Order: sequence, then structure tokens, then C-alpha cells
Amino acid sequence: MPAFANATKFFNACEGLQGWEGCRQYVAPNARSSAQCEPLAGIDTVQAYAEWMAGLGKAVLPGCRYELHASACDEATHTALFFATFTGRHTGDGGPVTPTGKQTSTHYVYALTLDRDDLVVNMVKIWIAPWALKELGWA
Repeated sequence: MPAFANATKFFNACEGLQGWEGCRQYVAPNARSSAQCEPLAGIDTVQAYAEWMAGLGKAVLPGCRYELHASACDEATHTALFFATFTGRHTGDGGPVTPTGKQTSTHYVYALTLDRDDLVVNMVKIWIAPWALKELGWA
């Protein structure tokens, strides 16, 4: 299996809204997650993040999609990076307000650290959430 194959599979499963069930096989037990943005402030595990992402995409922003622009792997630090754009329109119930019908196209980066078995042990999401929230009419 090529190096970092599970990182790519994890990214596609998570952004494909497969939730924890679709992501768990690519993740080490107790893998941590962090992000310096308000919507993800209380989410500190990869499992919780995968479930949050699936819930947001399926219920609040149905029909959302992502476009991967670039990815890179650093074998020295066992880190994989994914740069993408998420696009979604608030037409579903949920979120902080009633459906606004507004759309966001927001850039983000996943920085995934993997163990020697090619399993995700840490995830950092780099995302300028206030921009997306404003576009959606939530801020």
C-alpha cells in the first residue's frame, strides 16, 4: 500500500459525509482533532469531527460538495496535507438559524498526522470559519 493511502481514504470518507462508520478504519484509537475556530471549539476527537461533518452536510447543507485542489505528504513527520474548497447551501433544518438559502464556498486544510501503521492519530483543521458563517447568513 502506498504511503499515506489511509490519509487520502480518510479525507475522502470524511468529506464524503460517511461519518465515523466510513472513517473509523483509517483512524487509530483515541485520535485527536483540533481547530482554532468557533464551530469546532468543543470537538477534540477525530470521531466527533467525522460525525459533526456528516451531520452538517446531510442535514443542514444537503447537497454540499468539496473540491480537492492539492495534497502533499511529508514522510519525515508522517504528515499529510489536503487543501480543498467546501461548497454548501443552507437549505436544511438545523444550524444556528432557520434555513437562509445562502451559500458558502470556503477554503480549508486538513493536516493529518499518521502513525507507523498509516492510521490517523491527529487531525488539525485550518479553516477561517467566520467567512463561511457570514456567507451563510449565520453571523
